Amino acid sequence: MSLPLSRKMHLVAYLKTGPTALHPGGWRHPEARLDDILEPARYEHIARVLEDACFDGCFFADLQGLYDIHKGGFETYVQQGGQISFLDPMTVLPIMARATSRLGLGATLSTTLLNPYHIARSLLSLDVLSKGRVAWNVVTSATELEAQNYGLEALPPKDTRYDHADEVVEACLKLWKSWDPDAFVLDKARGIFADPSRVHYANYAGRTVRTRGPLSIPQSAQGHPVLMQAGASDRGREFAARWAEVIFAAQRGIADMTAFRADIHARMARYGRAPGDTAILVQTTCIVGETDAIAQEKAEFVNALIEDELALASTSSSVGVDMSRYREGEALEKLMGNQGMAGSLQLVEQAQRDEKISVTEAAKRRQPNLIVGAPATVADRMEEMFRAGACDGFVLTPVTHPSSHEAFARSVVPELQRRGLMRTHYRTSTLREHLRDAG
Repeated sequence: MSLPLSRKMHLVAYLKTGPTALHPGGWRHPEARLDDILEPARYEHIARVLEDACFDGCFFADLQGLYDIHKGGFETYVQQGGQISFLDPMTVLPIMARATSRLGLGATLSTTLLNPYHIARSLLSLDVLSKGRVAWNVVTSATELEAQNYGLEALPPKDTRYDHADEVVEACLKLWKSWDPDAFVLDKARGIFADPSRVHYANYAGRTVRTRGPLSIPQSAQGHPVLMQAGASDRGREFAARWAEVIFAAQRGIADMTAFRADIHARMARYGRAPGDTAILVQTTCIVGETDAIAQEKAEFVNALIEDELALASTSSSVGVDMSRYREGEALEKLMGNQGMAGSLQLVEQAQRDEKISVTEAAKRRQPNLIVGAPATVADRMEEMFRAGACDGFVLTPVTHPSSHEAFARSVVPELQRRGLMRTHYRTSTLREHLRDAG
């Protein structure tokens, strides 16, 4: 299936409040900034870069703790610079909102660990202040360490977590409608600030979630935050089909991407949703050079900075299995138990299948859909995936901060715009409008 030539791809940037995103050696690169991780200016700058390039938005991946699955501790992650969230993204996003006026801003919050009233109140506050630019990356949490940090003995079973997440989302949606858009009167002469008949209790009561409401916060310019999700398991896909307006997908290759997109669309139809109700964005990493040869040299250089132990530790964290104890031939899925992310497991399995390598070697491959080349080469590959109907756009994961996103914005975005594949300016104001703007 090919897509209409007039259709524009959507771009969302993957961010972390730490030394690295997904590339284990990225922080060691000479271009990687490390001295400003705790500085507001770091986040203001990258927000402006992305907005100047007309990205739909960005979001922060997050963990409620410090990974300690690999070798039973956090030593590898701390010493070698793994994916660590030094700051709560909810404290960083307001800074980025002040520095921009159109860029979408996403936070990762767990339905398993956080109360729906707290989630609804925090996100809607930011959505109102940013004038309708906030997204909620809905996660159910995938590590026991997070559960223990919040006073739980262990995570609930995976399917149970999604059942609970359904109710948390339902509750938030009711809370977000506490105030009608026309509730404010602001009549000083009559002494009427707002019309109480236009403020409503939520009175939500599910099997595991209860909340009365109302929120004390009015609706935002886009009504409520955009819902984003990255579930890859059968239950996760069902959740995404029901709720997600943005899906962060991690399939390798056009065939797997296309199959995933078709499956999601079929599931959405059962909920009365049209394909255009969600944007399926494939995780992609781009290393850009002046020429293909220079880009290849750059890729070889930064990949040589990867420590195998940290690469294994990263997979240990994402699949919920201590890869330092793994023995070839063991079924990784069985070892995962109640932890880990199905999407991460699928990436390991796909790398093993496509490259005919061992599970351990596949676990060291952390860059699915890596595109290396000159700007036109990178644009060619992105256009191929997009035109084939494999995706609606891309979640771009950086190798180094901020130079990866800067290089893409400076050299690849103009090429995509020249081809009519990307907007040249924002025609809309809110994130939901950006995502629905196909022209």
